[in-house]
Amino acid sequence: QVQLVESGGGSVQPGGSLLLSCEASGAAATGHCMGWFRQRPGKEREGVASIDRDGNTAYADFVKGRFAISKDNAKNTLYLQMNILKPEDTAVYYCAADLLRELHCRLEWAYLFGKWGQGTQVTVSS
Repeated sequence: QVQLVESGGGSVQPGGSLLLSCEASGAAATGHCMGWFRQRPGKEREGVASIDRDGNTAYADFVKGRFAISKDNAKNTLYLQMNILKPEDTAVYYCAADLLRELHCRLEWAYLFGKWGQGTQVTVSS
C-alpha cells in the first residue's frame, strides 16, 4: 500500500521560493507517473506538474519557467521547486501517483492518479 507524505509548505513573500517534498512508502512510486496538484481557495483541483518513469516532465502553463519537478528514485521521493512565487500560487499542494502508468502521464486527468498525499499549504503574501 503506497503512502505519500508531503512536506515543505509554508508562508513566503511574493518572488520567494519553496521546495516541496513528497516521500513515498510501500512501493517504488517514483517508477510510475507522479504529479503535483494544487487546490486554490474556492477553485477546483488543478494539475501543476508531472514526471514519468524516465524523468520526462510536463507543466501547466501557469508555472512554466518558475516551477521544476524532480525525483530521487533511490529515496522514492518527489520534489517541486517553486520559484518566483506569486500570490495566486497560494493553495494546498498535493502529490499524487498513477501506479497504473509509467509513461505518458496525463496531468489533465487527476482521476487517473489513484494515490494522494494529505496536502501541504503554501501561502504567498506580503
